[in-house]
Amino acid sequence: MTHSSKTVSSNAQDSNHPNHFTRRTLLRGVGVSMALPMLESMSAWADQPNSENSDAPVRTAVLFSGNGFHSKEWWARGAGAQMELGRVLQPLNDFRQRMLVINGLYNSEALKGNIHSSQTGNLLSGAPLAAGGEIRSGTSFDQVIAQHQGKSTKVPSLVLACEKSNPSVHKNYSMLYSSHISWSSPTTPTPLELYPALAFDRLFKDEVSASDHSVLDAVLEDAKSMRLKISTTDRRKLDEYLDSVRDVEARIEGAGQRGELQGWRPTLDKPTMARPADGVPQDIADHMRLMCDILVLGFQTDTTRVCSLKLNNDHSSLRFPNLGVDYMIHHLLSHSDTEDWLKVNQFFLQQIAYIAAKLDAIQEGPRTALDNSMIMFCSSMMTGSHDATKLPVIVVGGGGGKIEGGRVLDYSGQENRQMCRLFLSLMNKTGVKLDSFGDAREPLAEV
Repeated sequence: MTHSSKTVSSNAQDSNHPNHFTRRTLLRGVGVSMALPMLESMSAWADQPNSENSDAPVRTAVLFSGNGFHSKEWWARGAGAQMELGRVLQPLNDFRQRMLVINGLYNSEALKGNIHSSQTGNLLSGAPLAAGGEIRSGTSFDQVIAQHQGKSTKVPSLVLACEKSNPSVHKNYSMLYSSHISWSSPTTPTPLELYPALAFDRLFKDEVSASDHSVLDAVLEDAKSMRLKISTTDRRKLDEYLDSVRDVEARIEGAGQRGELQGWRPTLDKPTMARPADGVPQDIADHMRLMCDILVLGFQTDTTRVCSLKLNNDHSSLRFPNLGVDYMIHHLLSHSDTEDWLKVNQFFLQQIAYIAAKLDAIQEGPRTALDNSMIMFCSSMMTGSHDATKLPVIVVGGGGGKIEGGRVLDYSGQENRQMCRLFLSLMNKTGVKLDSFGDAREPLAEV
């Protein structure tokens, strides 16, 4: 491949310090521009408009799992390092001091239909939903943040999914509501990216399309040149970062070679057509882990500051052969509190623990990327019995030093326990100040 001849973009290097780079320094190649993680040789984040200091920006992630959780094992008691967690939450033991467990919040509009789609389509907006197969919800809070923060990043938001959208109608509500938690407008569910390869391309390639060319191969010349101009510590950080990108590339390539949709069972011994390029992994564990790594890369390079990752749909059809639970789809499993259901619950919580650990290993000045992030994990019902009167919610990360972790907050029995109050609080920490959102008129003071 022909490499780019220039080492950095003309406005990326600080003219007063020939070996000092700004936050917008990019490695470039043909059709590729790769943002770099924070290095000590960079001017941190201070080159951004209206920036008063070098604090890293606050990132927002929303992870969603449909159909609720084991009714007896989603709980937390105590505080800090002594916090006790129910078995569903135990994968997050290492992050007890870095998370909030929030009980008792609900979405009043979700109680009207009492069915999966009516409880999910407005989960992040609190908006009334149109019935009769019509599509109308509300702009979700993640997209409100993206509309404000997106001007500063290459990708305003990443909207990732591990289960494809369902366009059917169920009990008078569109199943698109069950398939989308992120909404760009009241009538526009934000398109889901199901393919890890295309999500990866959005971060690093100038045009999102199928390609056989490695991102790292394209920027290798730039990377070699930059290594000569940065500190020894930064060289190690750069090498670790490039290795992680290479690892994700290799796993995407391998996943694409193994098959098309995860959970798919071919009915023929041999295909009757050529395999489509850039497929989705058959192994759901591989698929989820790739999407988690892409989320981390997006935050690490400041290519995006907002990401939603829908691990499955509400009313999900996923199976879990990786857990030895292949006899029943997720939706049916959710109707009973079995040990297999608990295994599936813990598998989902392991994804947020994995993201938290990866972010916590990335140093950004005095804090880590986890300290500078807010990862909200939720479902649209507490259990598979469609109980949406109180929702399971946790928030992991420090929100740029604005969130005190190690706490259990219980709003059960309180009058003003709207889920949208939490969204107002989280938006405030990203600099988005609103007087109201959905059915909420004030943020949660404790968050």
